[in-house]
Amino acid sequence: MVPEDSGDNPSLNGQSRSPGEVLFEYEEKAGRLELLIRIIYSIAIAIVLFVYSFIASICTFIQFFVILLLGRRSRGLADFVQGYCEYQVHILSYLSFLTDKRPGIMPVPVRVSEEKR
Repeated sequence: MVPEDSGDNPSLNGQSRSPGEVLFEYEEKAGRLELLIRIIYSIAIAIVLFVYSFIASICTFIQFFVILLLGRRSRGLADFVQGYCEYQVHILSYLSFLTDKRPGIMPVPVRVSEEKR
C-alpha cells in the first residue's frame, strides 16, 4: 500500500523538499502506449546524450590541461560539463521507468542541488 501524500511533499527521511519540480517521484499509473513510445523516444534521447557526452568528455580533457597550465578553471568548459550532468539527471527518471512524463529531447536548464544537513 502506498502512503497518502500529506501535501508538503516529504522526502523519504522525513525532511521536506525545496519547492520546484520533483524529478524522481513515484507514480502509480503507467501507460502501456507510453511504454511503446518510450522505446522510440529513448533512441532519440540516446543519440543526443551520446553526442553531448562525447563533447563533454573533450571539454573535461581540455579542462584538465587548463587547470594544469593556468592554475584555474575555465568557466565555459565547467558550465558545459555541468549542463551535461544536469541533462543526464533530467532524463534519468523517464529512462528508468519512474514516470511517464516525457522530458524534452534537447537539453534544458535543470537545477540539481543537495540539501545541507
